[in-house]
Amino acid sequence: MDNTQPNVFDMVGGEPTFRKLVDVFYAKVEADPDLRLLFPDDLEPGKHWQYLFLMQYWGGPGQYAAERGHPRLRMRHAPFAIDARARDAWVRHMHAAIDEVGIMEPARSMMRDYFDRGATFMINHNGSAGGNQP
Repeated sequence: MDNTQPNVFDMVGGEPTFRKLVDVFYAKVEADPDLRLLFPDDLEPGKHWQYLFLMQYWGGPGQYAAERGHPRLRMRHAPFAIDARARDAWVRHMHAAIDEVGIMEPARSMMRDYFDRGATFMINHNGSAGGNQP
């Protein structure tokens, strides 16, 4: 009898689902004039790294670590002034992307919880969002 539990990567359908999640999320970021200010002009590199990171984090291929090393998320986000308002917008768009992509329970709750906590950890600025420098 196999007692192994599927990981989130497998539960949601693997690489295609994570690609779609990142694409839907970034479309929402592009359409949000306030949050868009926190992102670099060229969104493609960020999309690439987020896609690889999320796949690896949720049990997929380890390509992110092979190409970029340890995630060091807080350090990588340090150049961007992330306040509570920006955090809330980011989470709102990611939750909406999860729902739009159709990720079902229990993966849906697991991912939403992770993004809630992770985004809170990225807050590095008190004040209003506006520009990509602290």
